[in-house]
Amino acid sequence: MAQKTDNEVAFESLEETSEVKRYKVVLLNDDFTSMDFVVEILMELFGHPLDRAINIMLNIHREGRGICGVFTYEIAETKIAQVRQRALENEYPLKAIMEEE
Repeated sequence: MAQKTDNEVAFESLEETSEVKRYKVVLLNDDFTSMDFVVEILMELFGHPLDRAINIMLNIHREGRGICGVFTYEIAETKIAQVRQRALENEYPLKAIMEEE
């Protein structure tokens, strides 16, 4: 069996580390959080334009959940904390969860 060159070993290591797991941030529907607040969250925290934010909000309302974005673990965790904080500040029970992609 032929030995691998340093370049081959370095490339394999790069491939292994470049496959970073990604996580979906999902908002869950509830009976108390206003639709306007959900749209605001989607625009301000997730950067969606108004029309896309409305579509995601309607999906959350109809399906019980909606994907806000896909991120690395740390960013997804931060987004969830931001949603939690904003919901608390506005006295809404809105919840966000993370799911591996």
